[in-house]
Amino acid sequence: MNGQVRRTALAPEQHAPLIGARLRAARQAGGLTLASVADAVGITKGFLSRLERDEVSPSVASLVAVCGALGLRVGDLFETPQTSLVRVGEAAAINFGGTDVHEVLLTPGTQRQLQAIHSDIAPGGGGGEELYSLDCEVELVFVLAGELRLDLAGETVRLFRGDAFTMPGQVPHTWSNPSATDSCEVLWVLVPAP
Repeated sequence: MNGQVRRTALAPEQHAPLIGARLRAARQAGGLTLASVADAVGITKGFLSRLERDEVSPSVASLVAVCGALGLRVGDLFETPQTSLVRVGEAAAINFGGTDVHEVLLTPGTQRQLQAIHSDIAPGGGGGEELYSLDCEVELVFVLAGELRLDLAGETVRLFRGDAFTMPGQVPHTWSNPSATDSCEVLWVLVPAP
C-alpha cells in the first residue's frame, strides 16, 4: 500500500490535528525503528519520518495500518491529553502502609501509566519488617532528603539525598528510615500504576 499523500493547504480554521509526536512516541516506546514500521505497513521510511514530523497527511488506510503496527487505536491520536496539576499542600493523602509515614499521591488516581508518591518518613518509620512486592513493572525510589534503608532479599542498600534506585516491582523489598533524629523524604515512581 503506497498511502503517500501530499499535504494540501487548509484554510486557517481547518488546521489538521498534529499526530506525528504521538506516532513517534508510540514507535519509540515499542522499541521499533522507522524502517521496521515502514516495512510492516508498506510505506517508505522517508514518508513515515515525515508523518512523524507532521509534514504529510496519510491516507486513511495508511494511518490505520501505521496505528495497527504501533498497537494504537486511531482514536488515541486525537484524544486530548489528560493533564493534572497538584499544588503544594493539595495532594491527596494516602496510606500505602507502614508506620510513622505521611504519604501523598502526586498523580491522579485515574492515571494508569504511572503512579508517583511523595513520602515523609519520621525517624525510625518504615514499611515494616516483612518483604513485599508490587504489581508493577518498574519501581523507582529517589531520596529527596535524609537517608533511606532499602532491604531486598539478601541485600541492604543505603540511599542518601540525591540517590535513586530502580528495580522491578516484583522484587521483594521493604524500607525504613534508619535515623533516630532526622526525617527522610522520598519520591516513589511506579510504572505502571499498581
